[in-house]
Amino acid sequence: MKRIITVLILAAMSAIPAMAQKFAFVDSEYILNNIPAYKSAQGQIEKLSGEWQKEIEGQYAEIEKLFKNYQAEKVMLSEDMRKKRESEILTKEQTVKDLQKKYFGADGELAKKQQELVKPIQDEVYRAVKELAVEGGYAAIFDTAADASVLYANPKQDRSDEVLEKLGYKN
Repeated sequence: MKRIITVLILAAMSAIPAMAQKFAFVDSEYILNNIPAYKSAQGQIEKLSGEWQKEIEGQYAEIEKLFKNYQAEKVMLSEDMRKKRESEILTKEQTVKDLQKKYFGADGELAKKQQELVKPIQDEVYRAVKELAVEGGYAAIFDTAADASVLYANPKQDRSDEVLEKLGYKN
């Protein structure tokens, strides 16, 4: 019996350091929004996205016009001409869909531009958070912006401003 109690006491004592782990959180959205380079990158991406969206919408408008003209003239066209026009419309539609995928697809130009402009800034923030965790002895640092499952976070444990300072920015 003494042996079991001793084992339980030792187990409880070894668990105490695990319970004493330090945790903190940061708000990556707040951090990024306080970095001018990030705001600039976001502006460039939004501008480029808008230009591409206008281009695609313009081409869809052309297709719509072609289709309306085709509908109006359909009864007067021969079978061969109808098929030719239908084929032309479908080809243009596929071309626009391909362009849309090229710009906005998972591996599209927009994703590449985000990777080029935003990823280095995010990597810099990650390195600063990691450095803060090592220096502060934190077992984990949570991101309240990315994880909605954090139900409560004590503002005293928010280390977002410290990350900004490590990056050379003052709020």
